[in-house]
Amino acid sequence: MSHAHGHGHAPELAPQQAKRVRVLLAAIVVPLVLVALIGLVAIYPSTNTKMGSRAFLSQGSSLARLEVTSLDVTGCQGVFGGMQSGYGTTGSAGSSGATSSADSSLLKDAVCAKVIKGKGKGLVVPIHVPTESRKFVSVGDQVNAMYTPAAISAGTPFIFIDFERAQPVGILALVYLVVVVAVAGRKGVLSILGLAAALAVLVGVMIPALLAGTNPVVVVCVCALAMLILALYLAHGISVRTTTALLGTVAGLVVTVILAQLSAIYAHLNGASSEDAIALTTSVPGINMSALLVCGMVLAGLGVLNDVTITQASAVWELHGANPTMGTWKLARVAMRIGRDHIASTVYTLAFAYAGSALPLIMVAALIDRSVWATILSGEIAEEVVRTLVSSIGLVLAIPATTLIAAFLSVRTADKAGIANGAGVPTESSGANTVNAGSSHRGSHRADNGGASGAGASAGA
Repeated sequence: MSHAHGHGHAPELAPQQAKRVRVLLAAIVVPLVLVALIGLVAIYPSTNTKMGSRAFLSQGSSLARLEVTSLDVTGCQGVFGGMQSGYGTTGSAGSSGATSSADSSLLKDAVCAKVIKGKGKGLVVPIHVPTESRKFVSVGDQVNAMYTPAAISAGTPFIFIDFERAQPVGILALVYLVVVVAVAGRKGVLSILGLAAALAVLVGVMIPALLAGTNPVVVVCVCALAMLILALYLAHGISVRTTTALLGTVAGLVVTVILAQLSAIYAHLNGASSEDAIALTTSVPGINMSALLVCGMVLAGLGVLNDVTITQASAVWELHGANPTMGTWKLARVAMRIGRDHIASTVYTLAFAYAGSALPLIMVAALIDRSVWATILSGEIAEEVVRTLVSSIGLVLAIPATTLIAAFLSVRTADKAGIANGAGVPTESSGANTVNAGSSHRGSHRADNGGASGAGASAGA
């Protein structure tokens, strides 16, 4: 009986050889896991996390949800007439109490909406909507608002906060989950679990540590390693192939961190060019915005970096499965043909991603009368350009690193399994002999059963 060597499957290892592989994996993975665990504990601030330290609502205010009933405020603007505070008396549309000229200005952009949750539930009231959001409001929209009793005398105690997006975003998230699970099956479920675990590290450890003033570069290195370990091993399982992708990703991560730090220093990028950055410096005094910029550069490229390394590692294993006779260097050379396609695609993938996220910034800069080169080198745009270049270099270098590691480990694993010089060599496992056949060579099969032996016919794969 003959056995064909299937594509993408690791050769079957004898117990002693499998033990060596497990020891090799443990020697690589265990130190990385320990570094990540110890690092997470070390950087997590036990006190003074500053998470939630700023109040969202003003004192005495509360949240409410309303449904827009009319874009014309005339039908509800007198509902608060005669009220002094709170809802001590029940107002109704058309009750006495004219608004002043100041009130009229507040009601200029207001709409009528029915309170469906919060203070005054059931009332149809005016709600002030900022000019930039007013044109997007339609009848039937649900919005979140802040109710301020002190503003009743002005006629608009309800102030627009944002649109209620739970339903559309929830439906989109559900569609995403269904599509991922339907197409990827069990691996899709595991990848979602890996994403959830990585996000837990981001929100539960990275953000509190950064807000507490911990060095952003140290924080991103520790958290990125932890997120990679969780995402990769949950989605793809613990194997030589996954460990190869992890090592390649770590190599790219190291390059990205070094380049990001050097670029921030020599390009004089202070990370405080945007309004959000300036607001953060006032809320978190002493925070190192330049180091935080480095942190953002590393984090921004992490997902794509992980993607290219796992696909490149898989490509190497598939090539080795198709032709187990290839040595390390030949396998690496062949796999880099695929790697070059990865490199070509990632060059514009990151550029387009950053251009899309910074499109308003680019458009504002284009309005200014100065040269294109000077515009590119201006503060905020220069940060995006450097971010793209640094992440791209890390990605490009991670691919050959992953390829070499994968080629070395796949060939060495196969050698331990008994594949050498293109010939199938029987290996004993659990009392039975198995044969690994190449794509064009013959293998033999023997079985021992209670002292009796039989001869198997040789067959071409």
